[in-house]
Amino acid sequence: MADLQSQLIKHIDEAHALEQTVARMLDGLIASADDPEVIDRLEHHKLETQQHESTMRRRLEAHGAQPSMVRQAAGMLEAMLKMPLDLMRGEKSGRTARDAYTTEHLEIASYELLRRVADRAGDEETSVACRDILEQERAMATYIEENWDRFAELSLREQGVPV
Repeated sequence: MADLQSQLIKHIDEAHALEQTVARMLDGLIASADDPEVIDRLEHHKLETQQHESTMRRRLEAHGAQPSMVRQAAGMLEAMLKMPLDLMRGEKSGRTARDAYTTEHLEIASYELLRRVADRAGDEETSVACRDILEQERAMATYIEENWDRFAELSLREQGVPV
C-alpha cells in the first residue's frame, strides 16, 4: 500500500509533466493564433508555465525524486500529435481559446488536488507553490472567459462569416 509521501511525490510529478505538456501545447496555440493581443497573452502564460515546471521540478528534488520519464514522454507525444492539428485547423481563434480554457481548468484541478495532498503530508512549501500557481492559472482562465465574444467574432471572421 502506498504511503502519503509517495502519493505526494506522484502528484508533484504529474503536475510537473502537465506543465511540460502545456508548454508544448502553448507553442502550437501561439503558432496558430493570429490576434497580436492573444499571442502576447499566450506568450506571457508560456513564461509562467515554464516557471511552474521549474517550481514542480524543485519540489520533486526537495523530496529526493526525479521527474518520471514515462510521464514526460507521454506528454511530449500528446503535444507533438496535437501541434500539426493546431496549425491546420480553421477557426483558429475560437478553437485556440477553447483549448486554452480547457487546459487552464485541467491545471487548476491538478493544483487543487496537489495542494490538498501537500497539506495532508505537511509539505507547506508545495502547498504555497500551488496557491501561487493557482492564482496565475485562474487569471489566464479569467482572461479567456472575459473575451469569449471577441474569440467568437474572430472565429466567425476567419470562416468568412460577416459579423
